[in-house]
Amino acid sequence: MARRPRVPAHQVTTRNLGAAYPFLAEAGLGQRGVVIGDDLLGGTFVFDPFELYAQNVVSNPNMVVFGQIGRGKSAFVKTFLWRQAVFGRRAWVVDPKGEYADLAAAWGVRPVALRPGGAIRLNPLDPGREHEGAVIDGLGSTARRQMELLASLACACLGRGLLPRERAALGAALSAAAARVAVPTVPAVVEALLVPSADAAASLRTGAADLLEDGRDVALELRRLVHGDLCGMFDGPTTPGLDLSAPLVVLDLSALYTSSALGILMACATAWLQAALSRTVGRGGGQVFVVVDEAWAILSNLGVARWLQSSWKMSRALGVANVAVVHRVSDLHSVGASDSEQVALAQGLLADSETRVVYAQSPGELQVASALLSLSSTEAELLPQLRRGTALWKVGQGSFLVQHRVSPMEQLMVNTDAAMAAR
Repeated sequence: MARRPRVPAHQVTTRNLGAAYPFLAEAGLGQRGVVIGDDLLGGTFVFDPFELYAQNVVSNPNMVVFGQIGRGKSAFVKTFLWRQAVFGRRAWVVDPKGEYADLAAAWGVRPVALRPGGAIRLNPLDPGREHEGAVIDGLGSTARRQMELLASLACACLGRGLLPRERAALGAALSAAAARVAVPTVPAVVEALLVPSADAAASLRTGAADLLEDGRDVALELRRLVHGDLCGMFDGPTTPGLDLSAPLVVLDLSALYTSSALGILMACATAWLQAALSRTVGRGGGQVFVVVDEAWAILSNLGVARWLQSSWKMSRALGVANVAVVHRVSDLHSVGASDSEQVALAQGLLADSETRVVYAQSPGELQVASALLSLSSTEAELLPQLRRGTALWKVGQGSFLVQHRVSPMEQLMVNTDAAMAAR
């Protein structure tokens, strides 16, 4: 029997191997960025949202991280921030559970702990960069930003949208407070609502008594931040001497984690962070990651969700990559009724985040996850089977299965299960 001739081996570079054996693995995201871990379909997985934005791989640098408790999402976020410091990137974190203390200690900084009646105050109405003569297209004036925040807080406190006369009264009070002091505060706005001036009333072609009545409900709700159960955190000028030049700034809200007003407090904290960040733009402030942990608490309040979405859209102008951290994909649906504006805003936030990192989800999440994240049937089937530390990454048009790697030193600052383990 004649022997068949051997087919000569075909040699090809790794650059062209994907064409020789298509559909087996992604080409990857390049090697510019931080190492996350192993691409389980081959190679090392490297990621950097700013580099990918510069290469037009993604249209924005924002991220959403999903994951059940204990699946590794917190460890990923912390090590990701830590590794980005090598590239001179800074991180600002809104921490509602007090889980970033060890990371702060590794950086040699202390969290800014906010407590009712505490020693530290942050003024959410602090001016941004445009107050000092700079102009950023699309950001608007400081007064408009302040008004948007106050209206959002008022809506969240009232549990409904503002009536036209309430919004007008609030705007007049903000103008009056800004005329009295260089930087208005929430107490100054509340005082202007409760004691409207004749000039404010005249500007709206009404009387002072009528203007008082128009803004009374708004004033009484905002008063919670001044004299009520939420006083002592956002009810005055920002405490001087806070070090905002550190590579990591953590706002610790854990004292109010079980409060029903957590979303309102997180909105105030995030507003202050963004105003402070905008003042560093163009001054060597560099690129910054802003992490909003437990983001569901913000999205459940309609007014605050509106404000958060607008701030998400400012990321490119400020050189900021926002990172929202939630437990379940369905959290984006559970913030309101199925046809509510809250759900639409939550989905809009997802649309403005072209990087989605999904750790293990329960089988009950598959239908929602498939719809919101545009998962293939194979990707959806994988989600309940993902082991701790393994996540499905959706970056632009690409999909990756990534095993996050944590070094022994990093393990000391990301362990949130110490209380469950034997010492």
